[in-house]
Amino acid sequence: MSASALRSSDPADRFIVPLDVPDLDSAIALIDAIPEVKFWKVGLELFVSAGAAPLEYLKSKGKRIFLDLKFHDIPNTVAGACRSAARYDVDLLTLHATAGRAALSAATEAAKEGAIAAGCEPPTLLAITLLTSLSARDLAFDLKVPIELPEFALEMATLAKASGIGGAVCSPQEVAELRRVCGRDFTLVCPGVRPSWAARGDQQRVMTPGEAIAAGASYLVVGRPITQAEEPGVAFGRICEEVGAALA
Repeated sequence: MSASALRSSDPADRFIVPLDVPDLDSAIALIDAIPEVKFWKVGLELFVSAGAAPLEYLKSKGKRIFLDLKFHDIPNTVAGACRSAARYDVDLLTLHATAGRAALSAATEAAKEGAIAAGCEPPTLLAITLLTSLSARDLAFDLKVPIELPEFALEMATLAKASGIGGAVCSPQEVAELRRVCGRDFTLVCPGVRPSWAARGDQQRVMTPGEAIAAGASYLVVGRPITQAEEPGVAFGRICEEVGAALA
C-alpha cells in the first residue's frame, strides 16, 4: 500500500472505480459525472476499444490509473507487454500469478526499464491470485486444482512477492491472511466488494467495503454499485461514508 493511501483520512483515496464501458466517449462521460473519484481502472474492454486515449484523458484530469490488462503469457511476451505498458505512466498494472516465476520476475525488470525510458515512475505490478468470479467449486472441479481456495490464493501471492511483484489482487475473503503473511508494504487490491445494499452480480467471494478495509485491503475496486446507480456521485459518497467509519 502506498504511504499516501495509509496516511490519508479521505476514504475516497481507497477506492478504484472501473471504467467498464465500450468506448472513449462513454469513459469521458463517466469520469466527468463523478469528479470525486480519484482512482480509475481501465480494463480490457476499454483499452482494446480506445487504446491509450482514456489514459491520456485521465492524466489530464490528474487522476490515478489502474491499468488492468491481466497479462498471462510466456516470460518474454509478458516482459515486453509490461515494458510497453509502463511507458503510459500508470500507477498499477496487472498480470496473472499463474504465468509463473520466470514471467513474474521478467515483468518486474521490464516494467522498470519501460518507465525509465519514458521518464516516469514504474507502476506497482499486481499479481492476480484467482479471479473473484471463481468459487472454490470452480477451482476444484473445473480447474482441477487440488488445494483449498484460500491456500491457492496465498501460494500465488507469496510466489508473486518472492518474484519481486509489488502486490496482488485478491478476494476480500483472503485479504487478512495475505496481509499477515506478505506484510504491510505489499499492496492488496480487492475487487468483489459490495455494500450491503447492492446486488452481488457475478462476484462469488464478496465482502462489504468496511469489512474489506478492516481486513487489510489497500484499495477496493467497486464498479456497478456506483457506475450503474441512478446518481453515481451519491452512491460513491455513500460507500465512502461506510469506509470512513471503518477507518475511524
